[in-house]
Amino acid sequence: MKYIVITGGVLSGIGKGTIASSLCYILSNSGVKVTALKIDPYLNYDAGTMNPYQHGEVFVLDDGSEVDLDLGNYERYLDRSLNGINNITTGKVYKEVIERERRGEYLGSTVQIIPHITNEIKRRIRKVANEDGLDAVVIEVGGTVGDIESMPFLEAIRQLRREEKGQVFLGHVTLIPEIGREEEQKTKPTQHSVRALKEIGLQPDMLLCRSRNPLTRDVKRRISLFTDVPEEAVISVYEVGNAYQVPEVIEKQSVIDIIKSQLGLQTSVFKDTWESYKENLLSPKTFVNIGIIGKYTELHDAYISHREAFNHATGNTGIGVNIMWLDSDQIKENPSLLEKLDGILVTPGFGYRGVEGKIFATKYARETNTPYLGICLGFQVAVIEFARNVLGLEDANSTEFSSDSKNPVIDILPEQVGVKDLGGTMRLGAKKVIVEKGTLAYKLYQEKEIMERHRHRYEVNPHYIGEIEKHGLIFSGKDEEGIRMEILEIKDRKNFMASQFHAEFKSRPLKPSPLHLHLVKMAMEYKKDKIQMEQRA
Repeated sequence: MKYIVITGGVLSGIGKGTIASSLCYILSNSGVKVTALKIDPYLNYDAGTMNPYQHGEVFVLDDGSEVDLDLGNYERYLDRSLNGINNITTGKVYKEVIERERRGEYLGSTVQIIPHITNEIKRRIRKVANEDGLDAVVIEVGGTVGDIESMPFLEAIRQLRREEKGQVFLGHVTLIPEIGREEEQKTKPTQHSVRALKEIGLQPDMLLCRSRNPLTRDVKRRISLFTDVPEEAVISVYEVGNAYQVPEVIEKQSVIDIIKSQLGLQTSVFKDTWESYKENLLSPKTFVNIGIIGKYTELHDAYISHREAFNHATGNTGIGVNIMWLDSDQIKENPSLLEKLDGILVTPGFGYRGVEGKIFATKYARETNTPYLGICLGFQVAVIEFARNVLGLEDANSTEFSSDSKNPVIDILPEQVGVKDLGGTMRLGAKKVIVEKGTLAYKLYQEKEIMERHRHRYEVNPHYIGEIEKHGLIFSGKDEEGIRMEILEIKDRKNFMASQFHAEFKSRPLKPSPLHLHLVKMAMEYKKDKIQMEQRA
């Protein structure tokens, strides 16, 4: 088994995830059977209880694991689903070691970072690597070199490299700042970062240097001189128009040949399957304005899978999406913001803050015929809005927000009653959805049974379903028992949809989410109709 480890230095958020994902794409399209593994040094067991403002989106896998958003990047670039074992956290490692100690499995030994913690880290790495048919695993070590949290993981990598002689390749991502009017490229941060890595006992085989502009030959030569990394292995990862261009940028610098020569990988000629996709993505033929309505819109990474799903729609249609990030708390005070939109996406979320703004935006979309897509809470909000303003149930609400509502059209899942722990206790992961034939949902999915990922505690109260459907809101997707509502649409209308599941999590560059793709197409139709009406006027 071959191991390709990606570490980072200088600062966080430098792009290790995109670079690791790009390597996965290049290797996979060069005939290598590869998977990805993300190491997160935080003490949390998983990402499930983290505030989006601190950590961005919580990504959900098929098996229900709540993980770092980088796992979403891996899935999109690899075009395959991953599992919870593809994410290691300090919390998972320590929990396992402590539980073993309590069971007496260490036979009275003093349990220490070395060897017990590092052995558990290596065991988890090898568990991923031992999947059937794999040739290589790309491992991204979160954090930066020098962080105290990362030390056990880097020590485990050092040990792994010693034990798996010639099978571990180390790539290190650094920053090359460009200073002054002349934008002089400075190598000192990279030199210091590599020195810190060497102090741990790790010599990088490749440097992936982030910069605004391509590295000059002199800069590459200088970096090589001070880091002992061959000049040809100093890779320039400069700014590009879209992250989906990164594989092309680094592939042209022969990264596969460098990795292949050291690890002895068997590869075929690289085939870029995204050529026409990237052309559409970088040069859209036309644009639509779609509002993402949420309460974490100041941090776009909180909705990164939605942003990527729109990228996928653009790559497949040539319709560019101008995302308008709208804080749901401000919508009611500034309703004119909605008038500029060709489409509306109401996002997932928890807690009451911002909900009334989402309900207001949903009502606006329904009444003005503006294309609408609601996801998870956006699905529940659509039901609440419809019950209030069409059924006349003015106090309709969710028991998540109002325990004394006389019309709880959204209620807690039966299995969630009495649950106190927040992490890993929701309805999570891929669940089967039965799509009703003859509906808009069936037209979009072209399948009776689909598997989509969930992350929620509340659902449509079955006591209200009959009355809701009688007034024209149709539940066109349900669970296998027909009890839980999964997709809704409005009768005789093709531009209003919502799903209880997270359609964005399974969107891929060449297989976009059907719901996001449909919203973009409907937004284009809506925009054309508006232009025609204005011309007539």
